[in-house]
Amino acid sequence: MNISTFSMRKLALATVAAATLAGCAGPNPRDPYEGYNRAMFNFNDKVDEVALKPAATVYKTVLPNFVQTGVNNFFGNLADVWTAANNFMQGKGEQGISDVMRVALNSTFGLLGVMDVASGAGLQKHKEDFGQTLGMWGVRSGPYLVLPLLGPSTVRDTVALPLDIKADPWQYNDRVNVRNVGTVVRVIDQRAGLLDATNLLEEAALDRYEFVRDGFLQQRESKVFDGEANPRAKKKSAYADDEKPATADSDKADKGKDQPQAIMSEPAAEKNASL
Repeated sequence: MNISTFSMRKLALATVAAATLAGCAGPNPRDPYEGYNRAMFNFNDKVDEVALKPAATVYKTVLPNFVQTGVNNFFGNLADVWTAANNFMQGKGEQGISDVMRVALNSTFGLLGVMDVASGAGLQKHKEDFGQTLGMWGVRSGPYLVLPLLGPSTVRDTVALPLDIKADPWQYNDRVNVRNVGTVVRVIDQRAGLLDATNLLEEAALDRYEFVRDGFLQQRESKVFDGEANPRAKKKSAYADDEKPATADSDKADKGKDQPQAIMSEPAAEKNASL
C-alpha cells in the first residue's frame, strides 16, 4: 500500500484540476466545488465502511493497548522530525528545539520511539506540516477540497502535500516489504484512533459532509495559528476601528462597557473541530 511521492504529487495536482473543472461558485465561498467534494466524500466514506473501519475495529479489539500505544509512539516519533523542521521554518525556534530533543530522547531512551519518554520529561508534542508553514507565511488556504482516500484538505494543503510525503522518514526505509507493511499498520492505527469520534459523528450529524467540512476548516485555521485568532484578521479589524468616526451611538456603547455582559455559549463547530 506504499504510495510513491510521484504518485501522490500526481494525485494532488489531478484533484485540484478536477475540482477546478467541476466546480461552480456555490453558496459557500470556502467550498465552491461542493458537488465534486460531496461525490469524493461519499467515495471515501464507502472505502472506509468496506475496508478501513472494519480493519481498525479488529486492530483496536485484538491488539493489547500497550502494542497500539507503541505503534502510535513509533510513527509519532518519526513525524516529530518534520514537525521540528516546520517549527524552525515558521520562526518558532523554541518549539523546534523542543521537537529535536523529543526525537533524541525517544529514539534512544524510548527504544526508537516505541516509548514516549519525552512527554514524561515535560517536552510537549507538537504537530506541524508544510501546509501550516505556508499558512504562517501568509499563503491563504484557498477552497476546501476532499482528496481521494486522503480526505479533507484545502488547495494550499494539497499543494504542500507532496513535500510532506517526501519529508516522511518512513519513506526511506530500504526494505520494501517492511515499508509497505508499516504503511498499512500506520493507516489502520490512525483510523483506530478515530473510531469513537466517527461513531459519535454518525449518530449526531444531520449532514455529515457539512459537519466534517466546517469542523475541519475551523480546526485547520486554529492549528496554523496555534489556537490564536488570525493575526492578519486582527490587524484588519483594528485598522477599520481606527477609521470609524465617533458618533453618539459609539459614545453610548463606550459608557455601557462597564455593564455586565451576557455569557455567550460556545459555538457548536468549535466543540466538534476535533472530529
